[in-house]
Amino acid sequence: MNRNSILLLLSLVSPFSYSKQIALTFDDAPLAGSHIMSGEEKTKKIIKHLQENNVPDALFFVTTANITSEFDKQRLNDYSDAGFHLAHHSHTHVSANKVEVNSYINDFDIAHKALINFDNVLKLHRHPYLHYGETVNKRQSIQAHLISKGYDFGYVTVDNFDWYMNSKLLKAKEQGLEVNHDKLGQLYVDTLWEGIEFYDALAQKHLDRPVKHVLLLHENEIAALFLGKLIKHIRANGWEVIAPQDAYKDPISDTYNAELFQFNKQGRIAGLLESKGLEKSMLRHKSENIEFLDKRFEEYQVFIKQ
Repeated sequence: MNRNSILLLLSLVSPFSYSKQIALTFDDAPLAGSHIMSGEEKTKKIIKHLQENNVPDALFFVTTANITSEFDKQRLNDYSDAGFHLAHHSHTHVSANKVEVNSYINDFDIAHKALINFDNVLKLHRHPYLHYGETVNKRQSIQAHLISKGYDFGYVTVDNFDWYMNSKLLKAKEQGLEVNHDKLGQLYVDTLWEGIEFYDALAQKHLDRPVKHVLLLHENEIAALFLGKLIKHIRANGWEVIAPQDAYKDPISDTYNAELFQFNKQGRIAGLLESKGLEKSMLRHKSENIEFLDKRFEEYQVFIKQ
């Protein structure tokens, strides 16, 4: 074997030779519209971003209590008709940590029955707030019910506070502040990208292998404005945007243990590493903090006071 052949072989087995991968998922669909854009306009913009950037698939976790009109139903059908998929995110977005098991299961069943009426539904359940239940018995009971209905977990590996960034945008518009959209878009991309790199670094350091990531986003206005910019940034840094179905084939999907996983609200990587003894403070990115984001908005000069 000559030297060039040896170098090629080494490159194929090198831990740095893989293409890092991430899937896009959106919670709480169909979220209501706002004074910035209607719900229908938001759905059209998100679909446009996904299609123009040739995203192979995306997954919209549906909170079925948000379906309040035929327009809302049509928005979900629009995602399915565009080739994307829907999944289960509860009926009323109830926290498993704050209600009795039977209440959570009843809420789950309502959403399950509502989703039967839609196409392209994957049997994946994402716990609202990423709360799996505060006790072992509750986590085990919920998991057993999901399994009995044929569901698996729609976990995330990359958490963030995109919902808070969106709330600041909505509040600024209500207050009549001028928004520098270029700076807001840059803040959105920078913040989410830092979170992606953070959770990937955790996996690389402590799991010693690449993970097919699942990014948590919300079906909100800020995504409708800047999703395309985020996708381009992810790819420009050498990552591949993959279908969620592919991401959920990663071995990390089989690691959940209701008895050992007590720290679930930051996603699957954080939950797994906390169960192995890592401190919680090491498993949460700094941008998942309201005070940090308030300061970052000021630093980026996103809002211009009249």
